[in-house]
Amino acid sequence: MKELLRETRCFKRLSADARAGRHPDAVLVIFPDAKYLRALLKECAKAFFAAEEGSRTAALIDKESYSDCLFFPAPGAKLAVDDAARIVEESLLRPVEGERKLFVLDAFQTASALVQNKLLKVLEEPPRGVSFLLGASAEHAVLSTVLSRAEKFTEPPFAEESILNALRRMYPEEAGKERAAAASGGILSQAERLMAGGGESFRLAEEFVQNDAPEAFCRKADKLDKEAFFAALERLLFDMLLIRTGQERFAGRMDERVRELAARYPAGAVLSALEGVREAEKRVNFNAGLGQSLYVLALGMKEEQTKWQKLSS
Repeated sequence: MKELLRETRCFKRLSADARAGRHPDAVLVIFPDAKYLRALLKECAKAFFAAEEGSRTAALIDKESYSDCLFFPAPGAKLAVDDAARIVEESLLRPVEGERKLFVLDAFQTASALVQNKLLKVLEEPPRGVSFLLGASAEHAVLSTVLSRAEKFTEPPFAEESILNALRRMYPEEAGKERAAAASGGILSQAERLMAGGGESFRLAEEFVQNDAPEAFCRKADKLDKEAFFAALERLLFDMLLIRTGQERFAGRMDERVRELAARYPAGAVLSALEGVREAEKRVNFNAGLGQSLYVLALGMKEEQTKWQKLSS
């Protein structure tokens, strides 16, 4: 995982700055994988202090116990008003071990406007030797006044090959890494969820596309990991489209089950289903019921399947 996180622009930039003796006052990294945001911030903190892997400083940063690198908030918590007050107070104290002190603020997208405003002055004019490293999984939750005071790095999703290599290092004995990487959208935690249960999300996606009893499937929809299910469903349909259009060599998984499903749906119906999946996911993200949204999607897929079969007969 660490190798993957070190591919980010922010890590590379902070490493280069440290080698050149430069230390930015405030850096904000926008990273879409909330699960691994704190891990990325730790790697970036090591880069800031030019701490080589295996060194005492790197080990202490990993444990969040290096005196000159303070992490806020506690893991799993939101940055609170009390945290902001402590950060301002601590910033006035001299570094303990070196000449620089770094404040690492995780999950900044969860901080309220009140908390962010309390940090504005210290972000704009930090005491001598003090720097800030902020991490957020979404930019829209960060105040424009904070954005204007920090150097921003918006990290794109990782390449499929990078995700696959990370999975191979992390799960050498697990199957289904290729398919999970292809459907992950460049998000490592998403790939891990797609691998869970031996690829359960892909099995459920195949069951849904078979479409023999959508009512029964949709009644148990509340048990689904919806993000992983939609990712698996979209990838399955995309592979089916590649098969139907004679581009099998680009498909993420080539087994008889996927071929059988592809044979049931003309290319036009698969393309329509892909559009329907994206619309269903949008509705669910806006608080529509998952079961009802999937039932509407299943009916639409069946209708398109029938229509295109008639057109091709």
